[in-house]
Amino acid sequence: METGLQRLEGPATTEAVVVALPGGMERSYHRATRHQPSYLRMLPMGASLRRWGRPHGVAVWIVRYRYRGWNGADMSPLDDGLFALEKVRRTHGDVPVILLGHSMGGRSALRLAGDPSVRSVVALAPWLPDGEPTSQLAGRRVMIGHGSRDRVTDPAASRAYAARAAAEHGPGTVQLVIVEGEGHSLLRRPLTWDRLIRRHVAASLGLPPA
Repeated sequence: METGLQRLEGPATTEAVVVALPGGMERSYHRATRHQPSYLRMLPMGASLRRWGRPHGVAVWIVRYRYRGWNGADMSPLDDGLFALEKVRRTHGDVPVILLGHSMGGRSALRLAGDPSVRSVVALAPWLPDGEPTSQLAGRRVMIGHGSRDRVTDPAASRAYAARAAAEHGPGTVQLVIVEGEGHSLLRRPLTWDRLIRRHVAASLGLPPA
């Protein structure tokens, strides 16, 4: 079973790539498909980024995992993310990459931040169990966004993670944004999330404010 990659229609010349990492489950070796809600959730985000990013040379790729779960020590989505990063390098050379992850994908994006291609990370409603490492965030621009009414992943865990990152790397390492009234699926304030993502990507690449 191979990792899948959906490349949205991109610019004529690619100067940077956003790699989107969907959510998933704590444990499952069932095959991930394009029809699952966690994957479908990334499509409108990816489409919005594509529309904004094409004039700036920003391409958008969405990862389809081999398996639906994190799966303990196997950390299955990390291999899929590393595959995508290597594919970006083979396809476009040494262009900067921004990782965009939701839920389990947010955890994956933060874990993969230390890859040499990664310029910055956007982790939305990330699943952050106690003890998640922060050393890999050094030198990266990071934004964590969480809804105040999330009942699937805990916004308090995002606050604690951001505080630990600040203690290790200095204040401002992680920009933490709590959106009032928003739940886990991020469907109540879609324009807010689109704006936050675009602004972060633009700042990470030195582009005009989105």
